[in-house]
Parts: sequence; structure tokens; C-alpha cells
Amino acid sequence: MQTLKIGDILVEKNKITQQQLQAALQKQKENNFTKKLGEIFIEEGYINESEFAQLLATQLNIEFIDLYGIDIDLNLLNKYPLNILKATTSIVFKEDEDFVYVSIADPLNYDAIEMLDRAIMTKPIKYHISPANDIKHIFERVEIIETTKSLIKSVKQEINSTDYKADSDQSAIMQLIAQILKGSIINKASDIHIEPNEFNVSVRNRIDGVLKEIFVIDIEVYNAFVSRIKILANLDISEKRKSQDGRFSMSVNGKEYDFRLSTAPTLHGESLVMRILDQQKILLTLNDFGLEKENLQKIKNLITSPYGIIFITGPTGSGKTTTLYAILNEIKSIENKIITIEDPIEYQLPLVQQMQVNTKINRDFSDILRSVLRQDPDVIMVGETRDQETLSTAVGASLTGHLVFSTLHTNDAPSAITRMSQMNLEPYMIADSLLGVITQRLLRKICSHCKQEHKPHIDLIAKVKKYLPPNYKFYIGKGCAHCSFSGYNDRIMVCEILEINAQLSSLISKGKDKFEIYQEALKHGYRPMLFDALKKAFQSETSLEEVLRVIKP
Repeated sequence: MQTLKIGDILVEKNKITQQQLQAALQKQKENNFTKKLGEIFIEEGYINESEFAQLLATQLNIEFIDLYGIDIDLNLLNKYPLNILKATTSIVFKEDEDFVYVSIADPLNYDAIEMLDRAIMTKPIKYHISPANDIKHIFERVEIIETTKSLIKSVKQEINSTDYKADSDQSAIMQLIAQILKGSIINKASDIHIEPNEFNVSVRNRIDGVLKEIFVIDIEVYNAFVSRIKILANLDISEKRKSQDGRFSMSVNGKEYDFRLSTAPTLHGESLVMRILDQQKILLTLNDFGLEKENLQKIKNLITSPYGIIFITGPTGSGKTTTLYAILNEIKSIENKIITIEDPIEYQLPLVQQMQVNTKINRDFSDILRSVLRQDPDVIMVGETRDQETLSTAVGASLTGHLVFSTLHTNDAPSAITRMSQMNLEPYMIADSLLGVITQRLLRKICSHCKQEHKPHIDLIAKVKKYLPPNYKFYIGKGCAHCSFSGYNDRIMVCEILEINAQLSSLISKGKDKFEIYQEALKHGYRPMLFDALKKAFQSETSLEEVLRVIKP
């Protein structure tokens, strides 16, 4: 391997200027040469780690390997000393009759090369290069899988021992639970599903709205596993015939998380679902949602009204609660009083008085709402409008000088008006109180690491043909380890906003049907959600397949 002046290469390739190279060399000198020049270039934002690794590979005539683009046999790593692989930031990713294939982050680290040559003596080593963070991420996954296997073995031994204590914080069961929670959070899961079947127990994560299996637990440890989780959530471990709800908190990777637990009896035992509540989400504002400027302004116009009612609508899992919290973050201040009625309370908000529904003592939404009105609030948030009584009380509150937010389960914004009528609310009451309706969905976002241009099937194009511009392009993720080979990573919000103006209010008060309201709304700037979703697709943020999976044209 040869000595390399990486700075000159970057200048030649116009990645950096001569001045930037001199500045980096000066910074290296100021740091007493403790940092390599490549590290400084990455820190200064001149180049990213992957680009640097590819340039280094070209110069050294070593093949660059994208570890996220190949299927690595993790069992292969058990044949070689993991401590040395970690110390040298390298990974064995393949082996054949002739070579052991190793990818290393720094092929110019001759001490690391020498350590690997001594540790792997079965066959000659063929070196490749990969970014250090990619290698570290693979080891992180291996650690979770291996720790879980050993923990399950420890759990079996612990259960069969005479001094087994299910409620011990140091027990193997507790360590197994902590490992599953940690793995799920690393996967950016929103929910953890623990589902028993005839032979074993499947642990699945809901990632970007889609379920994926991450662990399989032996059926013989299942009862102890479920009991310990129920103890954490203060549930009755002897009650297995009824559904129960609870919550608990735990520190994972040095960060505090809340977990909302729901149990339900099934054929093979209790099914558990844990919602992961990241307290950082309470800091979200409307500007964090990636909304189009026009939609963002419409929402801000609505929520700054002094009184009236605003509905957030959409199916379960469409992010309605998160939007409500973001709105409350936007308008909360020391000068106004905000009270929420929730079932359950997911996040604790500063400067907001939050009240919990409790049906066991007949404290439902409508009952709490009546008592809230005597608390002199400026803003009221009702978690969900489920019945006619809650709706009437909420609308009454909006007509007496309060700004009210709530949610409904409707597929589009105009349907919210129909739904209110079906709940026996008089048309004039709807017209006088309703400020607007925000209907939303969450679409999976194309993974930025494997995004590529894509031509969807002609049947899909036909469904949206009349909405397409002349020179449209669509994109898709081809799948890589960054996105667990799904092609998607994270989610984005799309919405439609129906603002109630004088013309629409007149139609509503006359009891006109949804179609007439829809046609009138189009004249005043209302656009169905499909327009927002397709715009996101044209901007390569999501795919046409994902748009049509979630939204009906």
C-alpha cells in the first residue's frame, strides 16, 4: 500500500479549494497532528465519510464495499476474534475457498493491518474499505442479536432455578426486556408487538407504519417474560382473560422513554403491544413537519383564531395526536390557559393542564369537558370526539369564547361536516362554530441512501394521470441496510385543509350535502390531499406506490 496525499486528490477533484486544504493543514498542525487530514475534511463538511472512503479506495486500488448493500452472514463473525475486529474497525463480510474478505475503515493504519494478519491466519486476507460508521452499526446489530440469544439461555436457567424472582431488576428476564426495548429504539420503531403462537413468540417492530419481525423468543420463557412486563406497568399478572392498559418509564441508551402497554387475550396467550413514547416529540412544532408553505400558513391562520372549533381528522395511526401536541406547542404561553382531555395522556406538556379519561369512575370525555369549562380555560383540547354529548359540549364551548381542538375519524375534510350532522348536531351550530378541518396521513419517506429514479406500473400511472404535469418523474428506494432493505426511512405528513369561509358557512347552515360543500371549497383554495402527496412524490420525498397505498384517488 502506498503513501497518499489525500488533500491534493480532493483539490484535483474540485471537492475542496487550495485555500481550504491549507486551512485544514494548519488545523492539523494546531492539533499537534493528533488528527488525520481526512478526519478534518469530514469535520469541516468538505466531504462526507462515504465519499472520503471511496476516494481512498480509488487511490489505493482497493475495492470500496457498501456494507448496507450486501447480505452479511453474521454467523461468520463468530469464527473470528470480535475484539480485534472492533479495535481495528474492520469486519469479515465473506469467506470462500481462497480468501477471507475483510473491510476496514482505515487501510493506512498499518498497526491494524498487522493485528488482523496475525488474528486471521486460516487463509489470505483480501482487504476492502468501508466507512467506519457503517462497520460500527453492523457490530451494534450483532451485539443485540448475540446478547438476546445468551439472555434467553440465561432466562431458561433462571426460571428453572429454585430461587427465581420475577420482580428482580437484575434478573435475566429484565435484561432481555431492556435489550428488546433498546433494539426497537435503534430501529426507530413506534410500537413493539409481542405475539405468542403455537411454538414460539414473535417480537415485531412497527417501523414507519409497517411491521417487521426482529426477535423470536422461546415459548418456555414467555410467561415469565410477560409477567415481568406487566409488573413494570403495574398490571394484574394473575388476570389473563381481560385486556389491560398501563405504562412505565425506562432509561435506554442514557435517554428517558415512556412505554404505553396494552394486553389482550388470544388463543395462545396474551398479546402485548408497547407504544414507544419519545419525550423529545413534545418539542416538535409545525415547522418540523415538512409542510408546504401554503398549508403551514393555513394552519397557522386557523390556530390563531380567538374562538371556534378545529378538527384534526384521519384514521388511527395517521399522527393526529402528534399534530395536536405541535399545535399546542405553537400557541402555549404564560398568558393563556390550556387544558387537555386525553385517553391516555401520551406526553407531558409544559404550561398545559392535562386531564386523563377514567371510565372506571365514569370520567369520560363529556363529563370531564363539563368540569373543564368551570376552570376558565382559553384553549381546550379534546383527545377524541366519540359521541354526540362530547361533540355538543365541545361546540358549545367554542361558541362561548373558547378555542377548541379535537379529532374525528374521517377520510377527508368535507366528511367531517357530514359526520357532525350524523351525530345529531344542528347545521346552524356547525356553521357558527367550525373554523376548519385538517385531514392528514403519514407517508413513508424514500431512503436517501438508495433513492433512484423509477417508472411506476402503467396501472398506477393511470390512476393519477389527470393530475400529472407534462415532465413528471417518480422515485423509489431500491433497498439497503440503512432502511432494512425496505426502500423507506422515516415518514412525512401530507394533508388537506378545509377553511370555513362565509360561503361555506352559508351552505353548511342550509344543510347542503358533502358534494356541494366540496365543489364550493375547491373555488376557495381547498385542494384534496392527493395533490399534496403527489407534490411530495415529484420532489422525490416519497413514491407513487406509497401515495396510492395510503390515499384513495
